[in-house]
Amino acid sequence: MSAPHTDVEQVEAANTAFYEALEQGDFEELASLWLTPSDLGVDESYHDPADTGVVSCVHPGWPVLTGRGEVLRSYALIMANTDYIQFFLTDVHVSVTGDTALVNCTENILSGGPAPEGAGEELGPLVGQLVVATNVFRRTPLGWKLWSHHASPVLAETDEDEQDDTPA
Repeated sequence: MSAPHTDVEQVEAANTAFYEALEQGDFEELASLWLTPSDLGVDESYHDPADTGVVSCVHPGWPVLTGRGEVLRSYALIMANTDYIQFFLTDVHVSVTGDTALVNCTENILSGGPAPEGAGEELGPLVGQLVVATNVFRRTPLGWKLWSHHASPVLAETDEDEQDDTPA
């Protein structure tokens, strides 16, 4: 087993690789970062891979997705429909216990869709979003792999909300 500080650094690197693969639209790299039954030493010819080390994902506003195929399909859809995405991670906290690691962070997301008709090669309007995420990793012989990703939007207060809180 590696030293605790080394584990934290390796988990941070795996977490960063996940977001970089999303930014670059690299589906193959993204897929390689998710846990597989063989990562757990399970012989898939004797066990249903859907029941073994089930990966899960919750995108903001989506229902829970379970199973590697369903999770990876969701990322393929996101990549196919997002022309630009960039993550600025803040408030990153890594906790490692044995072969499991938990990463909590804030995703400050800047994204853009397709340009309007006739706009040429330009990006569509850029949109900012604030999301809190929990990423669960599992140690495998090939390094730390994603087991679960759960992201929820942060609802920002408006000036109107702040005025409602002031005493009359």
